[in-house]
Amino acid sequence: MSQYKESFYRYMAEFQAGLKHFLTKKYKFKIAETLILSGFLLFFFVKYFFIFVACVVCFTFLCYYYSRNEVQYMKLYYDKRLKDPTYYIQIGIRNGKKVTSKNIGKIGKHSDLLKEHEDPLAYAKDYIRRLNDEGAPKKIELLVNLTEKLDSSDDLISQSTVLNIGYLVFQKIYHDLGLPSYFRTLNRQSKASYDFNEVNRFLTFARILDPSSKLKMFQNKDHYFEKPSFDYQHIERFLDVLHDNYDDYLEKLYEGSNNVIERNTSVCYFDCTNYYNEIEQEDDDYIDEVTGELIKGLRKYGVSKEHRPNPIIQMGLFMDMDGIPLTMSISSGNDHETKCAVPLETKLIDQLKDKRLIYCADAGLASYSIREFNSFRDRAFIVTQSIKKLSTPLKEAVFNDCDYQLLSDDSKISIEKLKTFDRKDKSNLSLYNDKAYKVIEANTLLDVGLLEDKVLKNGKIRRVKSKATLKQHIIVTFSRKMMEYQRYIRNGQIERARHLVSTNTVTTLRKGPNDVTRFIKKVGNSKDTFKIDEEVILEEEKYDGYYAIATNLDDPAKDIINISSKRYKIEDCFRIMKTNLGGRPLYHYKREHIIGHFLICYTALLIYRLLEVKLNRNGTHFTTCQIIETIRNLNVDPINEIICKPLYTDSKVLKAIEDVYQLDISNKYLSINELNKKFKKISK
Repeated sequence: MSQYKESFYRYMAEFQAGLKHFLTKKYKFKIAETLILSGFLLFFFVKYFFIFVACVVCFTFLCYYYSRNEVQYMKLYYDKRLKDPTYYIQIGIRNGKKVTSKNIGKIGKHSDLLKEHEDPLAYAKDYIRRLNDEGAPKKIELLVNLTEKLDSSDDLISQSTVLNIGYLVFQKIYHDLGLPSYFRTLNRQSKASYDFNEVNRFLTFARILDPSSKLKMFQNKDHYFEKPSFDYQHIERFLDVLHDNYDDYLEKLYEGSNNVIERNTSVCYFDCTNYYNEIEQEDDDYIDEVTGELIKGLRKYGVSKEHRPNPIIQMGLFMDMDGIPLTMSISSGNDHETKCAVPLETKLIDQLKDKRLIYCADAGLASYSIREFNSFRDRAFIVTQSIKKLSTPLKEAVFNDCDYQLLSDDSKISIEKLKTFDRKDKSNLSLYNDKAYKVIEANTLLDVGLLEDKVLKNGKIRRVKSKATLKQHIIVTFSRKMMEYQRYIRNGQIERARHLVSTNTVTTLRKGPNDVTRFIKKVGNSKDTFKIDEEVILEEEKYDGYYAIATNLDDPAKDIINISSKRYKIEDCFRIMKTNLGGRPLYHYKREHIIGHFLICYTALLIYRLLEVKLNRNGTHFTTCQIIETIRNLNVDPINEIICKPLYTDSKVLKAIEDVYQLDISNKYLSINELNKKFKKISK
């Protein structure tokens, strides 16, 4: 290479000298010199031309590559002019030939960070460094071709690529319930080719995440991170499996729940509800061909809780003090709700291994037989009591303004004072929020207006007043706040009744407890003339603010009242099952499928309640809608086979869930491989 350089310098010197001589003396080059110079230039051009072309090609390729795949480390951005700047996470984005910056996250405000860190700026810089070092996304394909088409497909309809990972939250609870091993055992005992656990798991999680018909759930099965591999026909067959193992499955759920959380079963709350069906014809009764037993149809016309003109199905439910379900029963819609209480409680007693049990329910589920059943062995009852049904001596004791005490400090108080104190005076606020109470002995069931079933000679059953005696006492409470609320509701009803009378639009008179026509009566013997019944209004006002509880326990009245006040949780269970889990209306007609459907709903309710209690015990409380909506929104979109992008935002609910289960799913990008590991690990 050096010899070429020397030759080049020598000939260039001669060329310069010749050129100078030519310019000064107008002398032309010799032919030999011209040829030598031309040959050198040609040699130099040919030798280095290919190197030059290669460099140009490589440079062009690199420019094109980096214009499409910009490798950027995250950096810190803040306005240095501000005294209290906000620190942002920033990354560069190439758009063609231009490079712009985009804020992809916020670290915090300087003043806020100063509360926890001595040097917020140093903390922010260190935070960025840790993001770059600990696996935060360093390489991101940021520039896209807006004209690029979707991959060709022969599908009839377009499919969403969004996948839900929210059920990861319930996966741990489901596994701790012992359901995978339970269904594996059932699989071995049957000849079924599909996986029982896979179907049950899918139906349970879909009941929470996508409550709809079974067919709709199945059609949306590809919207989950893990794709189910069973067919729709397997769903219907599996419902038969659940029906055949009804009692065993419920017992398994209770046993497994003790592995998730410590159950508090000292008080068992019971209530009934019903579910309507989208049909007009009720089910017929039939005789079992094997046993000869008369089997009543489930879907029957009865008193609908939702005032629907459709056949209904009755559900009885027991729950513990934390609001977690214990067991349930399904019966015909025309059965009286009190008939399922004792049989279901008997099963519950066996399930609890003869533990002490306190039965708690409202007045409609507190018949004589139920109270009598819970007066033996280690059982007791706490039930609401209708004051209107009490005998005259007991009513006089209730309205007698003596022996009342404040619930807060047991100090003496009169009902008259509670009714008349100035509520606008701020010094009376504590009194307004307080209650008065007294305890009345009531050992005669006739006094409390209870009925019992009496078998007549012809075999029919008639409900008559009970004449037996049973140890119990009544705790009566009075609340100024409740009194004003009841009167506010009644005044609205009275106004509607006055409107009916004034406009002469009264058609029929109904004496229901919530019907406005109970305040209307006929004028004399007239059929078309009506007026407001002031006596009925005054009679109802006597009971405003009063509330009664019957019990056979000798515990302090405050404890009894506190236990009874938690009955609302079982109503909350029904609301969640009907509304949030889509338990109704029913789309099944076979008895086995109906019962299987309710077992799925019950399992979903149990798993949700266990999660809710775990969050509460961890010091975080959220509403049902807040929890379920957060989990339903935990969707991701796979960018490629390696990573996926979360399509949800961070939230307090998500932080609380991550804190309980250490899920770590709040990153800007998630590894598909790591997600697969999480699902597998949590199921071991």
